[in-house]
Amino acid sequence: MTHPGRPMAGPESKPRSFWPSVKRLVHQLGTYRWQMTVTLTSIVASVVLLAIAPRVLGHATNLVFDGVVGEMLPAGLTKEQAVAGLRERGDDTFADMVSSMDVTPGVGVDFGAVGQVLLITFVMYVVASGLGWFAAYLLNDVVAGTIRELRARVEEKIHRLPLRYYDTMPRGELLSRVTNDLDNLSQSMQQTISQLVNSVLTVVALLIMMLWISPLLALIAIATVPLAVVATAVIAKRSKPHFAAQWASTGALNAQVEEAFTGHELVTAFGRQREIEATFDERNEKLYQSSWRAQFISGVIMPAIMFLGNLNYVAIAVVGGLRVASGSLSLGEVQAFIQYSRQFTQPLTQIGSMFNLMQSGVASAERIFDILDAEEETPDPADPKTPEHDNGLIEFDDVSFRYVPDKPLIEHLDLIARPGHMVAIVGPTGAGKTTLVNLIMRFYDVDSGRILVDGVDSTEMTRDDLRERTGMVLQDSWLFGGTIYENIAYGDPAASREEVMEAARLSHVDHFVRTLPGGYDTVIDEEGGGVSAGERQLITIARAFLAKPTILILDEATSSVDTRTELLIQKAMANLRTDRTSFVIAHRLSTVRDADVIVVMEDGHIVEQGDHEELLAARGAYYRLYQSQFAGAIEAG
Repeated sequence: MTHPGRPMAGPESKPRSFWPSVKRLVHQLGTYRWQMTVTLTSIVASVVLLAIAPRVLGHATNLVFDGVVGEMLPAGLTKEQAVAGLRERGDDTFADMVSSMDVTPGVGVDFGAVGQVLLITFVMYVVASGLGWFAAYLLNDVVAGTIRELRARVEEKIHRLPLRYYDTMPRGELLSRVTNDLDNLSQSMQQTISQLVNSVLTVVALLIMMLWISPLLALIAIATVPLAVVATAVIAKRSKPHFAAQWASTGALNAQVEEAFTGHELVTAFGRQREIEATFDERNEKLYQSSWRAQFISGVIMPAIMFLGNLNYVAIAVVGGLRVASGSLSLGEVQAFIQYSRQFTQPLTQIGSMFNLMQSGVASAERIFDILDAEEETPDPADPKTPEHDNGLIEFDDVSFRYVPDKPLIEHLDLIARPGHMVAIVGPTGAGKTTLVNLIMRFYDVDSGRILVDGVDSTEMTRDDLRERTGMVLQDSWLFGGTIYENIAYGDPAASREEVMEAARLSHVDHFVRTLPGGYDTVIDEEGGGVSAGERQLITIARAFLAKPTILILDEATSSVDTRTELLIQKAMANLRTDRTSFVIAHRLSTVRDADVIVVMEDGHIVEQGDHEELLAARGAYYRLYQSQFAGAIEAG
């Protein structure tokens, strides 16, 4: 339902700040503080074990190499004697290397010691893997719980948002945010948090181990880090707008698809399939382009870092070999360092590759936070008032309202609807008829003036109290998937079956339901499949009757029923109007002949009030409307 002067919001295309959104996501995880503490502790322990393991494994390599070299030296000599002999032969390089090794001339490999070192290394890797698995298990539980709570917060928020929000947000766009964006955020968090923490800690641990082994080789290893950071930052900056555009385009495409599917019959009837397909192709192409650019640009990060890592590996291998030959380092230390250097570039590569997931997740998070940050309805009063009597007296006292600040709609309106009276509101499209009942229901709050319900200002009552007194049937019938009985009983879940049946009889639902194979247990979907448009409307009217409201609002409620059914509904309403105030919005003036008061609105103002005969005799706005509907038809006949 759209209203004059009300803007429609489109999808956002400009990304906002990255780090504030990340900080907010981290805050969302704060409710699972102890799980996160255990998770981080497990990750730290796992990283420490994985960092130490290559150093221990390097000791096994030294044991093997020492044994091999020891067998090459004459038995019975000390290491010092063997080194001196090598120098006497002019083999200074080999002598330097042997002097730095723990060898015993003539003694081979101690396979027992090597086996012990390998066993220790195996246990360290097993424990590290177990801790990593445990951390992943806990983190999965934390992320799933966080998304569950976030989804619940979004659901609660949706019920606190004013009608104005839904009027400015395409339905498909909203559905995309609460489904696709939440799912994408969940996947992004599950795939990035653990790896990100693990990668950062691994970089720190490996850097410490490399500095311990050789500051020179460590300097070579970290020389490529600034280049990798700069490359990642530049590429990520270029890809971020495309990720934001990707999810904005996804929301726009979903909105268009939902709109096309909902109005499929109308699209087919007017032969607009090609236009719909053209719009779909255009938005689908826009989504393709933004997705392709986002993935391609962010995908360059990993190959770039791998290239830098390979250059780093070559440099370390060459310098490390020279250091072993000179005796400055052992072969096991160089082996461990090479393993560290490969592991050092791996987490950097992982961090780079995760940037696309992180930016995609943050883009979705920003769209979800938009909903959570949206302005809510004004809260109910802390000390609400309740009318002493439930008669249904409605008074508009100098009410003014506008959807857009600079476009007046209702100005200084005064109206009294007395208990038991039927008030018909008629007028041209855009006159403010539906707005009037929206103000009664407090879907919107008045800009000035008051609406009194049995003498109490509606803003001083709680919305639940106000709406419990009101039954509303709209022009567009709304049903949910379930039986006809369940759809009627929705008006009062505590009602007995007899009360439901009575409401159905009074609204003339009973006569057509009994012709259905399943009767009241006939299952219908949310589109009302299996029953006609008029029958769907009758079901919604029965639902409103079952609620036994003090105030009954019918917004073009009989527009989808035939003339005979309309007359039956009017007779039923005559019985139900006792002690109830009824507001009927109608374009067909035949439905309001018997109204106690007919209110004629034009441009937000009441231009006439009275009953049918009085207004015809006055030959004013009502008379012109009546003539346009009936006189022209008579002349044409």
